[in-house]
Amino acid sequence: MASTSPGGTPEHDRLAVSGDDLAPWRLWGPYVAGRQWGTVREDYSADGDAWAFLPFEDAHRRAYRWGEDGIAGLCDRYGFLNLGLALWNGRDDRLKERLFGLSNAEGNHGEDAKEFWWHLDATPTHSYAEYLYRYPQAAFPYAALREGGRRGKDEPEFELVDTGVLAEDRFFDVTVVHAKHAPDDIVVEFHVVNHGPDAAPLDVLGQWWFRNTWSWGRDERRPTIAPDTLAGRPCLTATHGWLGTYHLLAEDGPGGAPGVLLCDNETGGPHPKHAIGDAIVRGDPAGLAASVGTKAAVAWHLDAVAPGAEVVLRLRLLSADAAASVADPFADAPGVVASRKREADAFYGAVIPHGRTPEDAFVARRAFAGLLWSKQLYRYTVREWLEGDPASPPPPASRLAPEPAGRNTSWTHLALADVISMPDEWEYPWFASWDLAFHATALAHVDPWFAKGQLVLMCREWCMSPSGQLAAYEWKFSDVNPPVLAWAARNVYFTDGGSDRGFLVRIITKLIGNFAWWVNRKDADGSNLFEGGFLGMDNIGLFDRSAPLPDGQRLEQSDATSWMAFYSLSMLKIAVELAAHDPAWDELATKYLEHYLAIADAMAAFGSQQVALWNEEDGFFYDVIVDAAGAQSIPVRSMVGLLPLLGVMNLPSGLFDRLPDLKTRLDWLQQRRPDLTGALLQDSGAGLTLSVVTLERLRRILTRMLDEAEFLSGHGVRALSAAYRGGVTIDVPGRGALTIEYSPAESRDYLFGGNSNWRGPVWFPVNLLLLHALESYARGVAYGATFEFPTDSGVQRDLFEIVLDLRGRLVSLFRVGPDGRRPGDPDHVPTGPLWQAHPTFSEYFNGDTGAGLGASHQTGWTAIVADLICFDGDVAEATRRERE
Repeated sequence: MASTSPGGTPEHDRLAVSGDDLAPWRLWGPYVAGRQWGTVREDYSADGDAWAFLPFEDAHRRAYRWGEDGIAGLCDRYGFLNLGLALWNGRDDRLKERLFGLSNAEGNHGEDAKEFWWHLDATPTHSYAEYLYRYPQAAFPYAALREGGRRGKDEPEFELVDTGVLAEDRFFDVTVVHAKHAPDDIVVEFHVVNHGPDAAPLDVLGQWWFRNTWSWGRDERRPTIAPDTLAGRPCLTATHGWLGTYHLLAEDGPGGAPGVLLCDNETGGPHPKHAIGDAIVRGDPAGLAASVGTKAAVAWHLDAVAPGAEVVLRLRLLSADAAASVADPFADAPGVVASRKREADAFYGAVIPHGRTPEDAFVARRAFAGLLWSKQLYRYTVREWLEGDPASPPPPASRLAPEPAGRNTSWTHLALADVISMPDEWEYPWFASWDLAFHATALAHVDPWFAKGQLVLMCREWCMSPSGQLAAYEWKFSDVNPPVLAWAARNVYFTDGGSDRGFLVRIITKLIGNFAWWVNRKDADGSNLFEGGFLGMDNIGLFDRSAPLPDGQRLEQSDATSWMAFYSLSMLKIAVELAAHDPAWDELATKYLEHYLAIADAMAAFGSQQVALWNEEDGFFYDVIVDAAGAQSIPVRSMVGLLPLLGVMNLPSGLFDRLPDLKTRLDWLQQRRPDLTGALLQDSGAGLTLSVVTLERLRRILTRMLDEAEFLSGHGVRALSAAYRGGVTIDVPGRGALTIEYSPAESRDYLFGGNSNWRGPVWFPVNLLLLHALESYARGVAYGATFEFPTDSGVQRDLFEIVLDLRGRLVSLFRVGPDGRRPGDPDHVPTGPLWQAHPTFSEYFNGDTGAGLGASHQTGWTAIVADLICFDGDVAEATRRERE
């Protein structure tokens, strides 16, 4: 897939020659997972409890089957050879070699990382990267954190700062830097700073290991790591059948040359995986290997790092070819790091538009860094996982039961070994297809080739189901997520310059099958009203919408139907773009117009449909339960009633000159079906606007959405109306009286499991889509119209102004406020320069205060704040100039 990204910097030049999965500059990157334990891939249990089958307590002793994890890890594209940071403060009961957190069952609000780390910087070819880990000088309080997880749902999570181990800044900041001198020649630095008031000891290890590929009975070839010499210096040499030969050299530290330790990346045996930890922490070298292994470490002992002092330790990773020209591996190392840092500055100076404030530019750069650090190698072959390995005990028969009793048994075609953008490197170390659409939207600004490749990958034959369904996430590939890939593909296409039509062809030809899956599987009665289920917003309804309904009932979902109207328009827009250059696509544009009109007509309920998602009395869209007795609305004002706004598209008058089939069909419909087109095709003054809602209905919905007592918060649009603060009880057919209550932060019940928190917070994906929709109304049928903003304020503003205000509210989550804190910081993040220097990209945000919640490194969809910053005001102002 071609890329037309602007060049002009050395990093852009590297990107220009890196449009391939095996491009040299992409071979090495931070692809090591933040967590491999507790994942579905590593779960071979009978009951499917992945967290319990391989818990944190076993992670340092048991070899992983499908991947590896580590702190600030670096590995090759296939994860064969890994390099990561490990630490010991002299007090912990184990090496700090992976991040700790509570499992879903342990945390009072679900899984929860209990560490502090930040992605400081990164370039898309991983020529430069920085990562900061904050390590307590006291013993890490594993037991106290687990005990704190016993708190109730009404209580805040018990965090690392609550244990007192970070008091008086008694911690080390360890910054890991990766700087590539060449694609196969990488300088790695560990910058250790003691922020505490006293001198403190620290052991710093660079661990180097092969993923275990030889213990499962499928490939007996065994790589090796052994002590060696290079350029007159001691080194470690790794030999692998595919990678070839690599060397790792270590610079002397303050105490002289580091120690070298060897063992095997295996569970048990004479030299087990945990032998290096035993040697450092317990002083027990019995499990170490003497001369060769598959896991190794270079270990520096810092006897007493003075308060405020910084110690820099260096490694150099080189292929045998690169090593041939190296005389002194560390003489030029500082220069390599400095040069790559300058190039990273130049790259982001070109990517982030001029005119952005330094603070906003900083936030965007941190967001991009988080996205790039959260690219992880994802290996999972479902067929092999279900069958088990020849050298392992056969898996229980229950694993092979049809879904839902068995997990992912209908996905035996899925076989991935790809670098994929993850929602969060610890809490969500697996891809989620609808999350990934938003990742790609932001990534397109820095690496359009990778962004496009991610969207295409979700649709490839070894990922997408033969039925046309997209894989949701590894816990349940068959779950249903909102269909947003077409929207993302078009965004990525235009962010990349709007010329790679081959990419659009690839994506739309695959999504045709996915669209058909939706129509065939999620419209039970052919009414053009859809039943999606989960759809990423499980906790904003009165009941679990993915669970089976009582016999004879059907739930027609406002959000599922809205997503399908939105999907139809996204496909129509792609077809229109392709038809502008190749008339053969004109008829496909007509096809998706027809789909849209049918869905929008069913949603709008202008005719005599029995089922009406629109409630005229309330001026809002609701889900509807249908049974033999008729149809009854579920009158809960939530995001499901705002999503119909997404069903909007402007058709400029000149468009029809290029699309004769589309024009002919529209003319026919306007003549023969005025009942359909009269409301859904509205004259915007510069063409036509396709819209699920009329201008009058738009006004009524926005009265709710822009009301600070309902959806509008200081930092975006809430997922559930705040009018339900005291709770509201509604009689539901077949279920009786059910209550829903607005919760601005975490969920206070277990209805949907431990980690479902959508009853009121602000979350970025739907906020971004609502902004795009309002921009479309502003350019089209609502051009020049004004709306009261906020509701009941008496102030009238046009939609361009409202969009800019809402954008500002979202971005303000990351801007330092008058109190010296960012509103989007989680409540437990301390104040002070050591903490406020680092914005947190949370999964979602408190609907009242804006405080960050959920996963604390959700640089997946929350990173679209960078997209908002890069495009801040540009589209609206350009449109205004065009119209005026």
